[in-house]
Amino acid sequence: MISKLVEEIKKKDAPVVVGLDPQLKFIPGYILDKKYEEFGDTLEAVAEAFYEFNVGIMDAVADLVPAVKPQVAMYEQYGIPGLIAFKKTVDYAHKKGLVVIGDIKRGDIGSTSESYAIGHIGSVSVGSSDKKVIFPFEEDIVTVNPYLGSDGVKPFIDVCNKEDKGIFVLVKTSNPSSGEFQDQKIDGRPLYELVADKVNEWGLTSMDGDYSNVGAVVGATYPEMGAELRRLMPKAYILVPGYGAQGGSGKDLKGFFNSDGLGAIVNSSRGIIAAYQNEKYASFGEKAFADASRAAVEDMLKDIRENI
Repeated sequence: MISKLVEEIKKKDAPVVVGLDPQLKFIPGYILDKKYEEFGDTLEAVAEAFYEFNVGIMDAVADLVPAVKPQVAMYEQYGIPGLIAFKKTVDYAHKKGLVVIGDIKRGDIGSTSESYAIGHIGSVSVGSSDKKVIFPFEEDIVTVNPYLGSDGVKPFIDVCNKEDKGIFVLVKTSNPSSGEFQDQKIDGRPLYELVADKVNEWGLTSMDGDYSNVGAVVGATYPEMGAELRRLMPKAYILVPGYGAQGGSGKDLKGFFNSDGLGAIVNSSRGIIAAYQNEKYASFGEKAFADASRAAVEDMLKDIRENI
Protein backbone atom coordinates (compact mmCIF):
# COMPACT_ATOMS: atom_id res chain seq x y z
CA MET A 1 0.00 0.00 0.00
CA ILE A 2 2.79 2.45 0.77
CA SER A 3 3.97 2.16 -2.82
CA LYS A 4 0.53 3.32 -3.99
CA LEU A 5 0.69 6.33 -1.67
CA VAL A 6 4.20 7.18 -2.86
CA GLU A 7 3.07 6.90 -6.47
CA GLU A 8 0.22 9.35 -5.85
CA ILE A 9 2.51 11.75 -3.99
CA LYS A 10 4.95 11.75 -6.91
CA LYS A 11 2.19 12.09 -9.51
CA LYS A 12 0.75 15.20 -7.84
CA ASP A 13 4.03 16.50 -6.41
CA ALA A 14 2.11 16.84 -3.16
CA PRO A 15 3.34 15.26 0.08
CA VAL A 16 0.14 16.45 1.76
CA VAL A 17 -2.86 14.78 3.38
CA VAL A 18 -6.06 16.65 4.28
CA GLY A 19 -7.47 15.77 7.69
CA LEU A 20 -11.23 15.39 7.48
CA ASP A 21 -11.95 16.17 11.14
CA PRO A 22 -15.37 17.87 11.02
CA GLN A 23 -16.77 19.67 14.04
CA LEU A 24 -20.08 21.46 14.29
CA LYS A 25 -18.30 24.81 14.56
CA PHE A 26 -16.64 24.20 11.19
CA ILE A 27 -19.82 23.38 9.27
CA PRO A 28 -21.36 26.28 7.32
CA GLY A 29 -24.68 27.36 8.78
CA TYR A 30 -26.59 26.84 5.56
CA ILE A 31 -25.60 23.14 5.49
CA LEU A 32 -26.62 22.59 9.11
CA ASP A 33 -29.91 24.42 8.67
CA LYS A 34 -30.76 22.28 5.66
CA LYS A 35 -29.99 19.03 7.46
CA TYR A 36 -31.87 20.01 10.64
CA GLU A 37 -34.88 20.87 8.52
CA GLU A 38 -34.69 17.51 6.76
CA PHE A 39 -33.80 15.25 9.70
CA GLY A 40 -34.81 17.27 12.76
CA ASP A 41 -32.58 17.83 15.78
CA THR A 42 -30.99 14.39 15.46
CA LEU A 43 -27.68 12.64 15.19
CA GLU A 44 -28.57 11.85 11.58
CA ALA A 45 -28.77 15.57 10.79
CA VAL A 46 -25.23 16.19 12.07
CA ALA A 47 -23.85 13.09 10.34
CA GLU A 48 -25.38 14.07 7.01
CA ALA A 49 -24.02 17.62 7.43
CA PHE A 50 -20.54 16.21 8.06
CA TYR A 51 -20.75 14.06 4.97
CA GLU A 52 -21.92 16.90 2.70
CA PHE A 53 -19.13 19.09 4.10
CA ASN A 54 -16.54 16.38 3.43
CA VAL A 55 -17.78 15.80 -0.12
CA GLY A 56 -17.46 19.50 -0.88
CA ILE A 57 -13.88 19.59 0.34
CA MET A 58 -12.87 16.39 -1.45
CA ASP A 59 -14.39 17.61 -4.71
CA ALA A 60 -12.35 20.81 -4.38
CA VAL A 61 -8.96 19.29 -3.53
CA ALA A 62 -8.86 15.75 -4.98
CA ASP A 63 -6.77 16.80 -7.97
CA LEU A 64 -4.21 18.48 -5.68
CA VAL A 65 -3.58 15.94 -2.91
CA PRO A 66 -2.98 12.18 -2.80
CA ALA A 67 -4.82 11.37 0.42
CA VAL A 68 -7.32 12.30 3.10
CA LYS A 69 -7.29 11.41 6.80
CA PRO A 70 -10.67 11.20 8.54
CA GLN A 71 -10.38 11.16 12.34
CA VAL A 72 -12.87 8.53 13.52
CA ALA A 73 -13.52 10.14 16.92
CA MET A 74 -15.16 13.14 15.25
CA TYR A 75 -17.71 10.75 13.80
CA GLU A 76 -18.00 8.27 16.69
CA GLN A 77 -19.26 10.96 19.04
CA TYR A 78 -22.46 11.03 16.97
CA GLY A 79 -23.04 7.32 17.37
CA ILE A 80 -24.09 4.98 14.59
CA PRO A 81 -25.12 7.83 12.23
CA GLY A 82 -21.67 9.33 12.71
CA LEU A 83 -19.97 6.04 11.85
CA ILE A 84 -22.15 5.74 8.77
CA ALA A 85 -20.94 9.20 7.71
CA PHE A 86 -17.37 8.03 8.34
CA LYS A 87 -17.86 5.00 6.11
CA LYS A 88 -19.55 7.08 3.39
CA THR A 89 -16.61 9.50 3.55
CA VAL A 90 -14.13 6.65 3.08
CA ASP A 91 -16.10 5.30 0.13
CA TYR A 92 -16.41 8.72 -1.54
CA ALA A 93 -12.68 9.35 -1.11
CA HIS A 94 -11.97 6.11 -2.94
CA LYS A 95 -14.32 7.16 -5.76
CA LYS A 96 -12.22 10.33 -6.08
CA GLY A 97 -9.04 8.24 -6.32
CA LEU A 98 -7.74 9.28 -2.90
CA VAL A 99 -5.77 7.12 -0.48
CA VAL A 100 -7.59 6.99 2.88
CA ILE A 101 -5.65 7.15 6.14
CA GLY A 102 -8.03 6.23 8.95
CA ASP A 103 -6.93 8.13 12.04
CA ILE A 104 -8.10 5.56 14.60
CA LYS A 105 -5.08 5.31 16.97
CA ARG A 106 -6.09 1.82 18.02
CA GLY A 107 -3.89 -0.60 19.91
CA ASP A 108 -4.74 -3.51 22.18
CA ILE A 109 -3.62 -7.12 22.53
CA GLY A 110 -4.37 -10.44 20.90
CA SER A 111 -7.76 -10.93 19.32
CA THR A 112 -8.86 -7.39 20.25
CA SER A 113 -6.09 -5.76 18.25
CA GLU A 114 -6.69 -8.24 15.46
CA SER A 115 -10.37 -7.28 15.42
CA TYR A 116 -9.54 -3.57 15.21
CA ALA A 117 -7.22 -4.32 12.30
CA ILE A 118 -9.75 -6.51 10.50
CA GLY A 119 -12.54 -3.98 10.98
CA HIS A 120 -10.61 -1.04 9.55
CA ILE A 121 -8.12 -2.42 7.02
CA GLY A 122 -9.12 -6.06 6.73
CA SER A 123 -12.06 -8.21 5.68
CA VAL A 124 -14.61 -10.57 7.21
CA SER A 125 -16.38 -13.59 5.76
CA VAL A 126 -20.12 -13.86 6.33
CA GLY A 127 -22.84 -16.24 5.20
CA SER A 128 -24.04 -19.72 6.09
CA SER A 129 -22.78 -21.57 3.01
CA ASP A 130 -21.05 -19.61 0.26
CA LYS A 131 -19.03 -17.16 2.29
CA LYS A 132 -19.06 -13.55 1.16
CA VAL A 133 -15.97 -11.41 1.82
CA ILE A 134 -16.79 -7.92 3.07
CA PHE A 135 -14.44 -5.02 3.91
CA PRO A 136 -16.15 -3.26 6.86
CA PHE A 137 -14.61 0.24 6.85
CA GLU A 138 -11.98 -0.26 4.15
CA GLU A 139 -9.41 2.42 4.90
CA ASP A 140 -6.05 1.96 3.18
CA ILE A 141 -3.83 2.88 6.11
CA VAL A 142 -4.57 3.43 9.81
CA THR A 143 -2.78 4.99 12.77
CA VAL A 144 -1.77 2.61 15.57
CA ASN A 145 -0.87 3.21 19.23
CA PRO A 146 2.15 1.05 20.19
CA TYR A 147 1.86 1.45 23.97
CA LEU A 148 1.01 -2.25 24.49
CA GLY A 149 4.07 -3.35 22.53
CA SER A 150 4.44 -5.93 19.78
CA ASP A 151 1.33 -7.82 20.91
CA GLY A 152 -0.73 -4.80 19.92
CA VAL A 153 1.04 -3.98 16.66
CA LYS A 154 1.77 -7.33 15.03
CA PRO A 155 -1.92 -8.17 14.39
CA PHE A 156 -2.10 -4.99 12.31
CA ILE A 157 1.03 -5.95 10.40
CA ASP A 158 -0.42 -9.39 9.70
CA VAL A 159 -3.51 -7.79 8.17
CA CYS A 160 -1.32 -5.34 6.24
CA ASN A 161 0.57 -8.25 4.70
CA LYS A 162 -2.60 -10.16 3.90
CA GLU A 163 -4.56 -7.25 2.40
CA ASP A 164 -1.78 -4.93 1.12
CA LYS A 165 -2.58 -2.19 3.62
CA GLY A 166 -0.49 0.08 5.84
CA ILE A 167 -0.13 1.54 9.32
CA PHE A 168 1.42 4.64 10.86
CA VAL A 169 2.68 3.94 14.38
CA LEU A 170 2.68 6.78 16.92
CA VAL A 171 6.33 7.59 17.69
CA LYS A 172 6.58 11.28 18.66
CA THR A 173 3.23 13.06 18.61
CA SER A 174 2.67 16.78 18.07
CA ASN A 175 0.69 17.59 21.24
CA PRO A 176 2.38 19.72 23.95
CA SER A 177 2.23 17.07 26.69
CA SER A 178 3.64 14.25 24.54
CA GLY A 179 6.95 14.52 26.38
CA GLU A 180 5.41 13.41 29.68
CA PHE A 181 5.94 9.84 28.52
CA GLN A 182 7.57 9.93 25.10
CA ASP A 183 10.63 11.93 26.18
CA GLN A 184 11.42 9.88 29.30
CA LYS A 185 14.93 8.43 29.24
CA ILE A 186 15.59 4.69 29.32
CA ASP A 187 19.27 3.79 29.48
CA GLY A 188 20.03 7.31 28.31
CA ARG A 189 17.71 7.27 25.30
CA PRO A 190 14.24 8.85 25.05
CA LEU A 191 11.36 6.42 24.84
CA TYR A 192 10.34 7.69 21.40
CA GLU A 193 13.70 6.54 20.00
CA LEU A 194 13.10 3.03 21.35
CA VAL A 195 9.69 3.02 19.68
CA ALA A 196 11.40 4.14 16.46
CA ASP A 197 13.75 1.19 16.71
CA LYS A 198 10.77 -1.15 16.95
CA VAL A 199 9.06 0.55 14.00
CA ASN A 200 12.20 -0.05 11.98
CA GLU A 201 12.25 -3.70 13.06
CA TRP A 202 8.54 -4.25 12.38
CA GLY A 203 8.86 -2.48 9.06
CA LEU A 204 11.32 -4.97 7.66
CA THR A 205 8.58 -7.62 7.87
CA SER A 206 6.29 -5.63 5.57
CA MET A 207 8.32 -4.01 2.81
CA ASP A 208 6.59 -2.60 -0.27
CA GLY A 209 9.21 -1.25 -2.65
CA ASP A 210 11.64 1.25 -1.17
CA TYR A 211 9.52 1.81 1.92
CA SER A 212 7.66 -0.28 4.46
CA ASN A 213 3.93 -0.54 5.02
CA VAL A 214 4.82 0.20 8.65
CA GLY A 215 5.25 3.96 8.89
CA ALA A 216 5.53 6.39 11.79
CA VAL A 217 3.76 9.45 13.17
CA VAL A 218 6.16 12.27 14.10
CA GLY A 219 4.88 15.76 14.82
CA ALA A 220 5.98 18.80 12.82
CA THR A 221 6.25 20.70 16.10
CA TYR A 222 9.50 18.84 16.88
CA PRO A 223 11.72 19.36 13.81
CA GLU A 224 15.03 18.42 15.46
CA MET A 225 13.58 15.15 16.70
CA GLY A 226 12.04 14.60 13.27
CA ALA A 227 15.44 14.72 11.58
CA GLU A 228 16.91 12.20 14.03
CA LEU A 229 13.89 9.90 13.70
CA ARG A 230 14.17 10.09 9.91
CA ARG A 231 17.70 8.67 10.35
CA LEU A 232 16.57 5.94 12.75
CA MET A 233 13.72 4.79 10.51
CA PRO A 234 15.14 4.87 6.95
CA LYS A 235 12.43 2.59 5.51
CA ALA A 236 9.46 4.15 7.30
CA TYR A 237 7.24 6.74 5.67
CA ILE A 238 6.50 9.47 8.20
CA LEU A 239 3.06 10.98 8.72
CA VAL A 240 3.65 14.51 10.01
CA PRO A 241 0.80 16.14 11.94
CA GLY A 242 1.02 19.55 13.56
CA TYR A 243 1.31 21.71 10.44
CA GLY A 244 -0.61 24.98 10.41
CA ALA A 245 -3.02 25.36 13.32
CA GLN A 246 -0.68 23.54 15.72
CA GLY A 247 2.28 25.72 14.80
CA GLY A 248 4.31 23.73 12.29
CA SER A 249 5.37 25.35 9.01
CA GLY A 250 7.30 24.49 5.87
CA LYS A 251 10.64 25.55 7.34
CA ASP A 252 10.22 22.90 10.06
CA LEU A 253 9.79 20.01 7.64
CA LYS A 254 13.02 19.50 5.72
CA GLY A 255 14.46 17.00 8.19
CA PHE A 256 11.44 14.70 7.86
CA PHE A 257 12.12 14.13 4.17
CA ASN A 258 14.83 12.31 2.27
CA SER A 259 17.02 14.10 -0.25
CA ASP A 260 14.68 13.07 -3.09
CA GLY A 261 11.74 14.88 -1.48
CA LEU A 262 10.07 11.61 -0.44
CA GLY A 263 9.75 9.87 2.91
CA ALA A 264 7.06 11.98 4.57
CA ILE A 265 3.49 13.19 4.13
CA VAL A 266 2.28 16.28 6.01
CA ASN A 267 -1.21 16.58 7.47
CA SER A 268 -3.32 19.68 7.91
CA SER A 269 -6.85 19.42 9.23
CA ARG A 270 -8.63 22.51 10.51
CA GLY A 271 -6.23 24.78 8.64
CA ILE A 272 -7.75 23.44 5.43
CA ILE A 273 -11.28 22.32 6.20
CA ALA A 274 -12.08 25.46 8.21
CA ALA A 275 -10.06 27.81 6.00
CA TYR A 276 -13.11 29.92 5.17
CA GLN A 277 -13.20 30.97 8.86
CA ASN A 278 -9.60 32.19 8.66
CA GLU A 279 -9.18 35.91 8.02
CA LYS A 280 -6.83 35.14 5.14
CA TYR A 281 -9.58 33.33 3.23
CA ALA A 282 -12.64 35.09 4.66
CA SER A 283 -13.48 36.71 1.33
CA PHE A 284 -14.66 33.32 0.04
CA GLY A 285 -17.54 33.24 2.51
CA GLU A 286 -19.22 30.15 3.88
CA LYS A 287 -21.01 29.27 0.64
CA ALA A 288 -17.60 28.88 -1.01
CA PHE A 289 -16.01 27.04 1.94
CA ALA A 290 -14.61 24.40 -0.41
CA ASP A 291 -12.92 26.98 -2.61
CA ALA A 292 -11.30 28.44 0.51
CA SER A 293 -10.04 24.94 1.37
CA ARG A 294 -8.56 24.59 -2.10
CA ALA A 295 -6.75 27.93 -1.73
CA ALA A 296 -5.39 26.80 1.65
CA VAL A 297 -4.08 23.57 0.09
CA GLU A 298 -2.40 25.53 -2.71
CA ASP A 299 -0.71 27.79 -0.15
CA MET A 300 0.39 24.79 1.91
CA LEU A 301 1.86 23.08 -1.15
CA LYS A 302 3.76 26.23 -2.08
CA ASP A 303 5.17 26.51 1.43
CA ILE A 304 6.29 22.88 1.53
CA ARG A 305 7.72 22.80 -1.99
CA GLU A 306 9.82 25.88 -1.25
CA ASN A 307 11.27 24.38 1.94
CA ILE A 308 11.97 20.67 1.42
